[in-house]
Amino acid sequence: MRALDIASLTKAYADGLTPEQLIREIYAEIRKKGDHPVWISLVPEDIAAARAIALQSRATENLPLYGVPFAVKDNIDVLGVTTTAACPDFAYLPQRSARVIELLEEAGAIVIGKTNLDQFATGLNGTRTPYGYPSSVFDSDYVSGGSSSGSAVSVASGLVAFSLGTDTAGSGRVPAAFNNIVGLKPTRGLFSTRGVVPACRSLDVVSVFAGTVGDALKVAEVAAAFDAEDPYSRAAPKHALLPQDWSKGFRFGVPDVVEFFGDTESEALFYEAVARLERLGGERIDFDPAPFRECASLLYAGPWVAERTAAVGDFARRHPDAVHPVVRDIVLGGEKYSAVDAFEGQYKLQALLKKTAPLWQKIDVMLVPSAPTIYKIEEMLADPVRLNSNLGTYTNFVNLMDLSALAVPAGFRPDGLPFGVTLVGRAFEDGALAGLGDLLHRALGTATVGGTARALPGPALAGKNVGYVEVAVVGAHLKGLPLHHQLVERRAKFVRTAKTAKGYTFYALPGTVPPKPGLVYDGMGIGGIEVEIWAVPESEFGSFVALIPAPLGIGTLSLDDGSFVKGFVCEAYAVQGAENITGFGGWKAYLASR
Repeated sequence: MRALDIASLTKAYADGLTPEQLIREIYAEIRKKGDHPVWISLVPEDIAAARAIALQSRATENLPLYGVPFAVKDNIDVLGVTTTAACPDFAYLPQRSARVIELLEEAGAIVIGKTNLDQFATGLNGTRTPYGYPSSVFDSDYVSGGSSSGSAVSVASGLVAFSLGTDTAGSGRVPAAFNNIVGLKPTRGLFSTRGVVPACRSLDVVSVFAGTVGDALKVAEVAAAFDAEDPYSRAAPKHALLPQDWSKGFRFGVPDVVEFFGDTESEALFYEAVARLERLGGERIDFDPAPFRECASLLYAGPWVAERTAAVGDFARRHPDAVHPVVRDIVLGGEKYSAVDAFEGQYKLQALLKKTAPLWQKIDVMLVPSAPTIYKIEEMLADPVRLNSNLGTYTNFVNLMDLSALAVPAGFRPDGLPFGVTLVGRAFEDGALAGLGDLLHRALGTATVGGTARALPGPALAGKNVGYVEVAVVGAHLKGLPLHHQLVERRAKFVRTAKTAKGYTFYALPGTVPPKPGLVYDGMGIGGIEVEIWAVPESEFGSFVALIPAPLGIGTLSLDDGSFVKGFVCEAYAVQGAENITGFGGWKAYLASR
């Protein structure tokens, strides 16, 4: 199966692959693998192919996820596909897709199917389902992690580019660790949860699995949008998804006592990750994890269990035999909590937030194991509550404390099983975590994607200049040319040189003073036009744009590494009769030829 990371797909489409061809390849691979426990249902191949064909008519649009295939955890609604939440008797046919699905499809992504999960998203191991047990892609004897089990395995198996899970207690992080992929758990409310079967409605988030941090962040950039129809949706600060530049040093917190339940191999890998962060310029700060563990206990040994009762308790009471026994006991166990218990739980949580607040003045980010160990499926079935609880040791507190988190691979144990770590930050520091997470992931050196032998693809995720707008200039604003002073006067900072993707044609505009080029996306040009990317202070961006004369303007450019950036574009009418200079590969090369 071909590489499905977004940069590789962007290049493949530019080289002539069509979304329909890709969809046909994916369905053939799914039939070949026969991984039935991964999927609860698939979009019929001909329907997915028809959507891909329809998408091809929009090939000239700037769609950030054009033709990118993805999977969806089966507690998230997709129009026309049954939602089961891994409970056949609960199944219903939604009349509308969840908001995140609408946004992703509008951006060009294509749904392949609905994936297996711990029933009603209650579990961290992947065995609480009547649809078969997904296993780690590295050893079929071991759990895949849950509850977003099938979603993680679909990415790690190379069947989709990314997938959606949900994460209330760690379901977007533990499966990432057990399958050598990235799991982005966004800040609560950053993604809409409208159209998601709730587990704990006040804590639930939709999460993203991908092979790289960069791909997960690209998905987040599309999926993160305020939703007036979702009472828990939150308007994010403008910099929430901008990767931070960590090159000037940082402080990271590590629990002073880390529990691995006797797994010395995972313990060794965790402290290797600590050492890598130190080599990347981090200063280690040890902290007492006791308040965080106390907070974590509120989720399954406190009144928040009653939120699960509120979500599906009525169904569990009316259809007890339809619900997995462990899930049923958890869901109906919430009935023992009173309103007084709920308030006392809130008081305790607030006290713990106050107690831990000083730590966040000392550290920029926290590093913890995504899971302290991994278990065989037969072990989990024999002791389903205790072992599942162990897996959530370093995940359960995160949503209760309104924190962001990013799980990244951290190497392999001697027995070949993967291990992962999680970076935890404050609310709406999702982009900042991405910048550091990508550095940490790539610092492995020999990183591969999921269970494939494919090396971690580029490009590396560049830290952004917070408070700036990155702009690609193609002509008279380049270094040493007549209008470059407009950038200098606005204190713009040089970021890097790059080249446009295929599909762009470059022209020398007649009669312009000083001479200027025009860059037009027509879907036919060979592209490869050299640009300079400059970071313009947000406070100066408006005055810079105001200086741009017609027929030029600022649009969104697609680069040959699969990324997008704001940059100079030209109205198509202005290039009628203009000289096509695409073959020179850039404005300076054209000027030199004259």
